[in-house]
Amino acid sequence: MIAMRDASKFLLMSNFFEELQRRKVYRVAAAYIIAAGFIIQIGSAVFPAWELPNWTLRLVVVLLLIGFPIALILSWAYDVTAEGIRATPAVSAPGTHRRRNLILLVATGVIVSAAAGFFVLPRASARKIDKSIAVLPFQNLSDEKENAYFADGIQDDILTNLSKIGDLKVISRMSVMSYRGEGTHNAREIGKALGVATLLEGSVRRVGNRVRVNVQLIDANND
Repeated sequence: MIAMRDASKFLLMSNFFEELQRRKVYRVAAAYIIAAGFIIQIGSAVFPAWELPNWTLRLVVVLLLIGFPIALILSWAYDVTAEGIRATPAVSAPGTHRRRNLILLVATGVIVSAAAGFFVLPRASARKIDKSIAVLPFQNLSDEKENAYFADGIQDDILTNLSKIGDLKVISRMSVMSYRGEGTHNAREIGKALGVATLLEGSVRRVGNRVRVNVQLIDANND
């Protein structure tokens, strides 16, 4: 009985792999993996230049991982021919075997995606640009609220001068304005959200003709 069960399992797996080859699932899987790797590489290079936060790259990776089992199912069910997309003809096999093959296909796709995500997602999450800085809105500590424009002007001047450094990635003023007066996020969270390694924050106090500016440079990775 044991030998018969082993032989049955062997025939089942053999039939499954034969169906994968006949339906060209191997070819689609290889093409998908190559295309996904190319997209991730492009995103890693382009997203920082567009000043997109780190979670956008992770979102792309997650969508690609979810799409892998779907691509396998579509390649199993359909075939691209000279006449267009056609349903792949099924071989004469019991319905139980066909359902079992489909379940094995989905399980394989999910396992491969989960394993790939285990290795790829941490790297995408930890992606940091060493030569990068975000200048947070300066706090106005003056009694006169009109001096807030003066504090914004100092921030703009710093951004303008930092942007002249070619090797330094500087986050735009618009991207950091949401952190004005922010007290609920620490430097590590802000740096991760903006995709930078360094933060510059400061305050401005103006009394009469005297101005006091305090500036602090923060390592977002170690704060």
